[in-house]
Amino acid sequence: MLIQITHISAATTLLEIGSLRLLTDPVFDAPGEKYDSGLTKLTAPSVSIESIGKIDAVLLSHDHHDDNLDNAGRAFLPKVKRVLTTTSGEKRLRGNAEGMANWQSTILESGDTKIKVTATPSQHGDLIARPFTGQTIGFMLEWDSQQNGAFYITGDTIYYHGIDQVAERFTVSVAMLHLGRASFPFTGPIRFTMDAKDGVKATQKLNPRTVIPIHYEGWTHFAQGRDVISKEFEAAGLGNKVRWLMLGEPTSVEI
Repeated sequence: MLIQITHISAATTLLEIGSLRLLTDPVFDAPGEKYDSGLTKLTAPSVSIESIGKIDAVLLSHDHHDDNLDNAGRAFLPKVKRVLTTTSGEKRLRGNAEGMANWQSTILESGDTKIKVTATPSQHGDLIARPFTGQTIGFMLEWDSQQNGAFYITGDTIYYHGIDQVAERFTVSVAMLHLGRASFPFTGPIRFTMDAKDGVKATQKLNPRTVIPIHYEGWTHFAQGRDVISKEFEAAGLGNKVRWLMLGEPTSVEI
């Protein structure tokens, strides 16, 4: 079973699975946009929001950080039938937003394509930071024609016991990891997303056939880019699992 993935920017991807078209963490503002959060965007999206076409559902790991939902992405949400997100995000977004608690599942359908989506645990920083970073979730996607396991999107998280629980419950074929070691000078050593070492640990625990790094470029608060991530995975003997996606180029991935 092949699906088509287009990495648009940061954690924004277009997933085309059968007749379903899904968008993750939509971020489409131009670079240089000013945000109250203080985040700074460096690059434009590789695909414009005007050309994205019909989207059946948005998988939104969280709504309250601009690098996962910016102004243009927020304006786009009402055009989509369903937005799957956190329970707290549902209260903020309302409308078509559907809050999902950990391990809660729902079905997405279009034509003859049916996908089961399960919300997975995610921790956006260590326990000290969590009151400030808020609730996030990841997503597990399952459908009947998968040959090697499910499709996992970590969401913004560090490596913690929640990922161990995911590994216990699911066989994962493809893991799309939010990496980049998001951090800020004033927070010191605290990281808010997985660094390369976390990514290696997650890969060793989940044992997917394919790892797709996202959420590592385009913003100033990403401390680790492709070079650092590649070196860490190569050093761990896992470089053969990593599939880098060229920004803006639809890529077929076997599930």
